[in-house]
Amino acid sequence: MTGASAADPAADGLVGDDTWLELAVTCDPEAVEAVSEILSRVAPGGVSVEPGFRLTDEGLGAVPDPSQAATVRAYLPARDPSAVRDAVATAERALGHVTAFGLREIGELATAVVHESDWASAWKRHVHVLRIGRRIVIRPTWRRHRRRPGDIVIAMDPGMAFGTGLHPTTRLCLAGIERWADDGLLVRGSAPGGSARFLDVGCGSGVLALAAGLLGAGELVGVDTDPLAIEATLANARRNRLAGRIRAWQGSLPSGAGPFDLVAANLIASVLVALAPALRAELRPGGRLLASGIFVDREPDVRSAFAAAGLAILGREAEGDWVALDVERPAG
Repeated sequence: MTGASAADPAADGLVGDDTWLELAVTCDPEAVEAVSEILSRVAPGGVSVEPGFRLTDEGLGAVPDPSQAATVRAYLPARDPSAVRDAVATAERALGHVTAFGLREIGELATAVVHESDWASAWKRHVHVLRIGRRIVIRPTWRRHRRRPGDIVIAMDPGMAFGTGLHPTTRLCLAGIERWADDGLLVRGSAPGGSARFLDVGCGSGVLALAAGLLGAGELVGVDTDPLAIEATLANARRNRLAGRIRAWQGSLPSGAGPFDLVAANLIASVLVALAPALRAELRPGGRLLASGIFVDREPDVRSAFAAAGLAILGREAEGDWVALDVERPAG
């Protein structure tokens, strides 16, 4: 624990309707799934995962580093001290059971009190400028970045609910989009001017569509079932001077705007399986799909669903237990 007031939110009058208790556990990347499951039991609002990274540029930037510990965070409303104490004790017991097996290193549960008035800025201290691949840089709007020649800098203010590129599934997608750019796929397509039409399924913060646009894609479309994601995507498009090239709306597939030259779908395996025929329908013949969010154990299921839908897998990239597939709708 991090101290008396953290272990007992009633101490020093810290309980209130605007007070939250942050739970944080550092762990080996391979233990993230187990720790996330434990914290989600006591924090139904969900958890956030900060993969390990290494600071660069005198602390102004960061690059992913799988050798570093990840941090899993969750938040509990602190209005009921007894319930909070029970939740913390439950989480500690469960973490202790996992640690006892000695499978992967898991640190102690740390807690900290966060007031709602500080909520909007408290999470920002954990988010750094992130370089992905050779050229893509994700810059939170509250951070500085020393631009290098050739950098494609995406300014992001995602809000707490959306990613800034830290999660492995997002990094795999961004790296795949950069490879598409290197192969000239973003500038060859059916959009006016000859560039590619790009669809981001489950757009979240819009980071994938923005990366595609800044790397040369023409018409950009994003769909997401969460209306907050659409707000974030459009706001980030304005920040990156792409508002005139992107459309985004609440919904799923079919988008009603196809066919597309390129589609990115950073979802989860079960959703990719369910949407496989719809994803094919969004692609023009010869079009490409980048599918991410696939836990390695579910990769065979996704491959089977894509094959049944008439999609051909051209490539595979992995980071830890996460997989991304580069897929084509055959031209024939």
